[in-house]
Amino acid sequence: MNAMLLRYKLKSVLMVVLWMVLIAPTAIAQDASVPGLDLSKTSGSLPVQIMVLLTLLSFIPAILISMTCFTRLIVVFHFLRQALGTQEAPNNQVIIGLSLFLTMFVMAPVMTRVNQDALQPMLAGQVTQTQAIERALVPLRAYMLKHTRERDLALFIKISNSAMPNSPDDVATTTLVPAYMISELKTAFQIGFVLFIPFLVIDLAVSSVLLSMGMMQLPPVVVSMPLKILLFVMVDGWYLIVGSLVKSLY
Repeated sequence: MNAMLLRYKLKSVLMVVLWMVLIAPTAIAQDASVPGLDLSKTSGSLPVQIMVLLTLLSFIPAILISMTCFTRLIVVFHFLRQALGTQEAPNNQVIIGLSLFLTMFVMAPVMTRVNQDALQPMLAGQVTQTQAIERALVPLRAYMLKHTRERDLALFIKISNSAMPNSPDDVATTTLVPAYMISELKTAFQIGFVLFIPFLVIDLAVSSVLLSMGMMQLPPVVVSMPLKILLFVMVDGWYLIVGSLVKSLY
């Protein structure tokens, strides 16, 4: 089953690559009226331009991880799974999918502003690509500044030997992004520590009971894991955790 799924994925990727290399250049060359895609004004051959485009697309995962709330969500869900002791339930695909769609939900207002202020004017030919990038960074920077600690920001300003900025607009994006990431990691670890406490109490209680009963050969995790799952379900854990995370990100 896994081999068939792997072959299907490889076949799909190969079809996409063949389309980009063989079909897309011809289609684009025949339709020179595609908005925002006037390749006649750019330098270099068409295959080179497509390779550059694919290279730029490879940075999308890095942007997703470093400039959105994805990092906080994925780390918190990982800590939650470890605290429950369920090993691979939910599995990585479920956690990544949930984190991705929650990121899209939280970042929707920011992405709406990026679309209105940068993408649509660029496609309409009202601004250049450089101006569109500058406009797109404005809402992203505002979001990151809102969730970045001043201590972390000051750290990277000091490391870069830059002058202290007079306003948030003076902070370089290359300084803001790593400061935002370590702020998100610190917040995620704090939330993870709080999540561990009630489950740790259950582990200690189960271990003490088993020890007092002389059942030392029975692993405590065998008894504590169902109790932790029962507690998590009774308090509607997913509702509480996801609701608290989303509210903290607005």
